[in-house]
Amino acid sequence: MTKQTPDGTAFKQYGEQHEQCIVLIHGLGLTQDTWLGHIEALSLNYHVVTYDLYGHGNSAAPPEVPSLSVFAKQLDRLLSHLNVSAAHVVGFSLGGMINRRFALDFPKRVLTLGIFNSPHERTPEAQRLVEERAAQSDAGGPGATIETTIKRWFTKAFIEQRPDYINEIKTWVLANDPKSYAQCRMVLASGVTELIKPTPAIKLPTLVMTCENDTGSTPAMSHAIAAEIAGAQTVIVPQLQHMGLTESPTLFTEPLLLFLKNYG
Repeated sequence: MTKQTPDGTAFKQYGEQHEQCIVLIHGLGLTQDTWLGHIEALSLNYHVVTYDLYGHGNSAAPPEVPSLSVFAKQLDRLLSHLNVSAAHVVGFSLGGMINRRFALDFPKRVLTLGIFNSPHERTPEAQRLVEERAAQSDAGGPGATIETTIKRWFTKAFIEQRPDYINEIKTWVLANDPKSYAQCRMVLASGVTELIKPTPAIKLPTLVMTCENDTGSTPAMSHAIAAEIAGAQTVIVPQLQHMGLTESPTLFTEPLLLFLKNYG
C-alpha cells in the first residue's frame, strides 16, 4: 500500500519494521516500482522502503529547483517520518548520485551504500551528449528521446521478449511533468561534478555495481567511484545494459545480500 509523508513523498514498506532498514532509490523518469523484482528477497530479513522522488510517480513536485541536495533532504525527511535513524541506502542511476549526496550531507543516517549503474566523471564528449539529451528533454518533453533511451537501457532480446514491460516503462517516463523532468535530467547531467573526489571523502561500507554494456554508467565509472571510497567493492554484471537490474534482478540482489551479510 502506498503511503504519503506530510511533504508529499509517496512511499511503500515491506518486511518487518523492527529489522534493519534498506531504502531503495529509483532513477530519472521512473518510479519506486523499479524495485519490485528485488522486494521478495530483500524483505525476508530487512525492512525495505521504496519511494518516489519529487516530481516522479505519486510524489509531489519538487519544493524548489531540483538538485542532489534537494533530493537528499527528501530522503532525510522520509527517514525522520518513519523514525528510522539510519539505513542501508541503495540508489540506481540518478538514485546512486542522490545516495552519495545523502552520505555526504547526512553521514550518520547511512549504514552502507549501494551505488548501482550510476554515472561519475565523464569524458568531454560523453558530457556533451548527456547535456544534449537534457536539452532535448527541455525542448520536447519526456518523450523526446524515449525510443533511443529504451535501446540504451535494455538489451535487444529483452525488448523483443517483454513488450509489456517496455510499454510500462514508457508509461512511467511519459507521465512525468515536462518541466520537472527536464530539471531532473539536468541534475543527472551536471550533478556528477559535485561528487568527484569530494572533501571530506565518503567513509562508509560501499558496494558499487553496473553492467558490462551500460554506456552511460560504465564499468570504468564504477571502478572510479569505488576508488574514491576506501574499501568499496565493485561488481560488474556481464552483458546487460543500463536497466539490467530489472532484466535480471537476482544478479543485483544476490551480491547486495552477500555484501550486507559480510558487513553485518
